[in-house]
Amino acid sequence: MSVKTSASKLLSAAVLCCVASLAFATPNIQHWQSASGAKVLFVEDHDIPMLDVAVSVPAGSRYDIKSGVASMTHDLLDLGAEGLSEDAISSGMADIGAQLGGGLDPDMASVSLRTLSHAAERDGALSIMARVLQHPAFLDAILAREKTRVIAALKEAETKPEFIASRAFQKAVFGQHPYALPVSGDVASVETITVQDLQDFYRTHYNASRAVVAIMGDVTRKEAEAIAQQLTGEMPASTELLKLPAVTMQIQASEQRIVHPASQSHILIGAPGMSRSDPDYFPLYVGNYILGGGGFVSRLMNEVREKRGLAYSVYSYFMPMGQPGAFQIGLQTKKEQADEALTLVRKTLAEFVANGPTEKELQAAKQNIIGGFPLRIDSNRKILEYLSVIGFYDLPLSYLDDFTGRVERVTTAQIKDAFARHIHPDHMATVIVGAPASLRGAESTAPVGAENK
Repeated sequence: MSVKTSASKLLSAAVLCCVASLAFATPNIQHWQSASGAKVLFVEDHDIPMLDVAVSVPAGSRYDIKSGVASMTHDLLDLGAEGLSEDAISSGMADIGAQLGGGLDPDMASVSLRTLSHAAERDGALSIMARVLQHPAFLDAILAREKTRVIAALKEAETKPEFIASRAFQKAVFGQHPYALPVSGDVASVETITVQDLQDFYRTHYNASRAVVAIMGDVTRKEAEAIAQQLTGEMPASTELLKLPAVTMQIQASEQRIVHPASQSHILIGAPGMSRSDPDYFPLYVGNYILGGGGFVSRLMNEVREKRGLAYSVYSYFMPMGQPGAFQIGLQTKKEQADEALTLVRKTLAEFVANGPTEKELQAAKQNIIGGFPLRIDSNRKILEYLSVIGFYDLPLSYLDDFTGRVERVTTAQIKDAFARHIHPDHMATVIVGAPASLRGAESTAPVGAENK
């Protein structure tokens, strides 16, 4: 080993240590179980007079018996509640400068609030949020209006190549597993949704004993305890949930070529990847940063864009969920060079899985990930999102404290081993939307509405 190489490695190690030490200013997470049975995670911070709250429940699209019910239930929560019309909810929040939001994915549904922490504004906002969460109205007229809106949006989306590719990809990766269900539903199913469907779904899935309450900001522990109980104390009693079947990890290789008049081919490649609790989480996370998650410093970007100019952007990522979510590679390229780009992406992936990253790539990735870690927790809202994820997926409360250290300890051998066990290049689903009709294997018909684009 040369003196220059030794000095370089020592410098890299010193940089990692310095950056890691700066990143350890992580929030102090308090936790308890409320009287309602909800799990509560709380970070007290009086630097600014703001309060962020989120309540998450296992009520995502994977629980749909009728496609679209989970999404519609979530959407209607703040469109009418006991004693409050839709207008009263929106104007009530606007009058005190508060924001009511939330989200839905295959695993969870959440309702969130951002408000000033002064008693008048805070109490008014929490009162509205509590009624929205615990006493939604699910009115027939509102449901009819929202079904019309959703169906129109779905019909429009079904003409777009990125939407077509995403739907086909999820189905190809997960088959009959509930993770293949579209989060927003499909037109035929949404048309049949009734108020009874929403009420039944709400009673089954919006339960205090399964709820996670994340609280971040300018309140005391005693106030946080009262807030958690106020938001969950009148939720429905728990019912038994259907057990989620296991994801089939090694899928059969498949390729769909879908004709579409888009100017470019939209390509997605992937397979089931990892869960939130996977022991290989950090080797896979760091490895993927090197492969395609690191933007311009990733190997895929270097091979596909920088060296050959086959795509403006190419990426890869893992979507960890309660069970293994998708590992996905995506790019857009000119139709006439779709096969060339696809061949190169497959070759790059196979080489990465077979050989792993270089030590130089690993050190650069560590510096970037660890150096960027403070930006992950630089706002109340970002911390709130971490609290929800940590609580919902039962991650260690020390997750943020341990993050940079776990990244720093990843080795090239661990990455190679983890990718070899999780990612099988010969067992990937491939979807190409916008493939020329002349290409072998292309579907003979375009998606509904595509001819009008």
